[in-house]
Amino acid sequence: MRARDILAFARDAAGGSPLRTALMMVAMAIGVAAVVVLTALGDGARRYVVDQFSSIGSNLVIVLPGRSQTGGLSPASAITTTTRDLTVADARALQRATAVRRLAPIIVGLSDASTGGRLRETTVVGTTSEFVAVRRLPLAQGRFLPDDEWSRSSSVIVLGSELKRELFGAQPALGQWMRLGERRLRVIGVLAPAGQGLNMNTDQLAIVPVVLAQAMFNSNTLFRILVEARSREAIPAAKAQVIQILKQRHDGEADVTVITQDAVLATFDRVLTALTAGVAGIAAISLAVAGILVMNVMLVSVTQRSAEVGLLKALGASARTIRAAFLTEAALLSLAGAVLGYGVGHFGAFVIRQLYPVFPAWPPTWAVLAALATALVTGILFGVLPAQRAAALDPVAALGRR
Repeated sequence: MRARDILAFARDAAGGSPLRTALMMVAMAIGVAAVVVLTALGDGARRYVVDQFSSIGSNLVIVLPGRSQTGGLSPASAITTTTRDLTVADARALQRATAVRRLAPIIVGLSDASTGGRLRETTVVGTTSEFVAVRRLPLAQGRFLPDDEWSRSSSVIVLGSELKRELFGAQPALGQWMRLGERRLRVIGVLAPAGQGLNMNTDQLAIVPVVLAQAMFNSNTLFRILVEARSREAIPAAKAQVIQILKQRHDGEADVTVITQDAVLATFDRVLTALTAGVAGIAAISLAVAGILVMNVMLVSVTQRSAEVGLLKALGASARTIRAAFLTEAALLSLAGAVLGYGVGHFGAFVIRQLYPVFPAWPPTWAVLAALATALVTGILFGVLPAQRAAALDPVAALGRR
């Protein structure tokens, strides 16, 4: 038999039993769809984290009070063992580092924000005018903090977009007075919607001058210092200069933790890539189950079609031809199921993207190709035993089973 004849034989054999063919295709499709959807979720999580960090700048160096004692750092919580506080004076000293373009000290606390009978508890950030440049936060209205707020305190405030809506609704906020705790402040700016970043929802922030925040919370301790290096190539130099300057100010003690955005991104990337591969492996187990189903159904098929196999052998078909015909049938069924699963998986990923637009749930190409290849290989491998059994049938005995 020619290759074209073998392919036609396998196609007709698969079409002759629609229910059996449909069951095998569905079993294979479920496995491929599971791989596509789960890897889309895993890789989507990785892309989401990368995008979030990219949105806050690519040359960021974060200085935290205290030295990490565990050899690692949780980027989300940034837990360290504090031996000496970071102060505004420390932040100002870092301005002389040649590899540093700009920096912003940060004090964080909670306070009640109120105006016109509306009251909200909100996160207050005390910082300087360079905060929006370091964090790359766009302003929707007004202006940001004055440039000279390192040593003096103005009664001004900048609101996140969501906080502005909660306090002022559709009314304009610029120039209006409001209360933050016991302070009466004038709104000079409103941030554009930016979402989550550095474990803060910037849309819900109330931003005031750093000196005012110190007075409000009766604290000179900085939560962290955000430093922007002059370029990506200058990040190592900026990190070294920051550590050296603070070490000199802290009596020779390197009692701060300095992390770079690249280091955090690399950690997240490794973890989430491994997670994606892990869930792909778990989903691929269903392909093995589908392969077993293919083998069982094909074995039953060999028994049911033994007379047909005997007739082919009586007409001169070799064992090799019979084996090729059954393997081709298994391959066709596996390929059809894989293509069906590919479509279902992409539809599932599309539904996830529609439900969560900010989540880039696109299945990675490697996972899709691996799922399709695994489905095809699995179907062929589990089709070997039925093909061997069909090829080994005695033509006279097989014809006698009519």
